[in-house]
Amino acid sequence: MADVVGQEAADVLTDGLGRRNFMGVVAALGALSAASVAGAPSATAVGPAPGREPGAPGKAPGVPGNGSTGKGPIDVLQPGRGRIRGDHYLSSTPDEVLWGYVPTVDAEPVMTIRSGRTVTIDALSHEGILEDQGRDPLEYFGALGVGRSSILDDAVDIAAGYRRTERRFDVDGPHIVTGPIAVEGAEPGDVLKIETLEAVPRVPYGVVSSRHGKGGLAVQPGPTPPAGITLDEVMPPVATDNRASGIPSDYGNVSVFTRIEKGKGVMTSGDTTVRFPLRPFMGMMGVAFADADGLTAPEANSVPPTLGGGNIDIRHLGAGSTFYLPVKAPGALFYVGDPHMGMGDGEVALTAMEGSLRGTFRLTVCKPGSGDAPSVAYSYPFGETKDAWIPIGLSDPDALAGGGVSGDLNVAMRRAIINALDFLQHDRGMDRAVAYAYLSAAADFAVSQVVDRTVGVHGLIAKSHFG
Repeated sequence: MADVVGQEAADVLTDGLGRRNFMGVVAALGALSAASVAGAPSATAVGPAPGREPGAPGKAPGVPGNGSTGKGPIDVLQPGRGRIRGDHYLSSTPDEVLWGYVPTVDAEPVMTIRSGRTVTIDALSHEGILEDQGRDPLEYFGALGVGRSSILDDAVDIAAGYRRTERRFDVDGPHIVTGPIAVEGAEPGDVLKIETLEAVPRVPYGVVSSRHGKGGLAVQPGPTPPAGITLDEVMPPVATDNRASGIPSDYGNVSVFTRIEKGKGVMTSGDTTVRFPLRPFMGMMGVAFADADGLTAPEANSVPPTLGGGNIDIRHLGAGSTFYLPVKAPGALFYVGDPHMGMGDGEVALTAMEGSLRGTFRLTVCKPGSGDAPSVAYSYPFGETKDAWIPIGLSDPDALAGGGVSGDLNVAMRRAIINALDFLQHDRGMDRAVAYAYLSAAADFAVSQVVDRTVGVHGLIAKSHFG
């Protein structure tokens, strides 16, 4: 593929788009070694023993640049550097991203592309730059032994230079949201088809965080435990909760630094080392949904997923997947954020293995009656992989716009079943009673996440079952 300058020139010729400035001067690429967290600058950090950054310029141990989870080295992907696969390129810059909020239906797009074209986006993780971690990635990751060349320039720029909205750590979402991108021809009533072509780690490390009052075992006001557990079973432990200080870096939140080694995430605790497979995907892919005024309207908070997608957190939506979303705004206004390197169903501790990714997406407008999208997708998010169809259920699909936020997994489960039945009946021609029986006998339903205020359930319907 041509270099970035050549690609952008092609964009100007084909789509009338001006060149967007790349961020900063790229430091020499470097490799990462495991590091200690003693004396971390903010939230309690847990990580492996101290180390040093080895030589091998431009490479670091981890996954290969094609986004697979093999054992080869990866490039540290500074903004705009390295392979750009898409027809267009979008970076994350302080003056265009939203921190903690998603675009509303009246948002101005930062880019416009034709339906069927592809775009590569350098998405940025919020972990390591949040206020409870000191809002200084150079200091935070440096204390963990990460060399300057393995700390992303866009992380440094946004942590220091974001001014679009006033940051309120206890109110705003944590996510760095990149976009929105308008897709020509998209109108309310259509579906935006989002094909993830690749999701490549930009750095060879990630962070998993748990924060007081959040997550699957969160303390409730009082303090009281959530139903079913005791106060002693709350995580993080109530005794370490210092939110009353009003100083985020003193809250006592916990962040676990996780390195990539031979294509796997690695955590160490005492004499125990665990290695788990990476599953890179965007936790947040969405289209504008909230009809609200202002950049920081409660309805546009980045935490709860909605009918417009957003913080959907379904681990199957990585490279090779397709995600369908109902369009509410002209141009659809597509955005991404919350990049994940690995996540289990449930995301119980609050975050996944968070880490910046370079994602490439094909965005295609599907019109009603065209047959280009599942029928369910014209009213509800729907996913697909080469092996399965993925009906989705949310506990409160309108999020705050519906007058409250529900964490009721029963509601999410019922909606996932209904959407599965509608798909099997209307798209696969099954009798509804037979489809109901089939789902019970052969389909899998899993908890997507229990940490985003609005909780989610997704089903997996195996394509191999259908002749």
